[in-house]
Amino acid sequence: MQELYKQLHVYLNMEEEIEFNEFDSYYKKVIEYFNEYADEFSEEDIWKALFISENVMSNADHRAKEEKGSKAKKYKKAAQRLSLWAKNFTGRLAQLGYTKEQMNERYESMFEEEV
Repeated sequence: MQELYKQLHVYLNMEEEIEFNEFDSYYKKVIEYFNEYADEFSEEDIWKALFISENVMSNADHRAKEEKGSKAKKYKKAAQRLSLWAKNFTGRLAQLGYTKEQMNERYESMFEEEV
């Protein structure tokens, strides 16, 4: 999880957007990792997974509107799948007792974290 989280921070701090192939590769790693390990995530992992899924989902959604054809469809599919994961992680944090306001505050602070 830490490796995926660290890589996302690298992407977020870049001046230019990554190419489709790199985006797709990262997205597939994220989905594969979530599919395999999500049931075992610690509380900290759930936070990181939410941060990853929300950011990649938002980026994919934006890219889907900018692209045409098969790439647009792939971005849209990525955004939809990550939306489901984001809802899963948000629900799990709510079960742990976090309010929406606490989630928003923690999420925003994650942009500033040193990784």
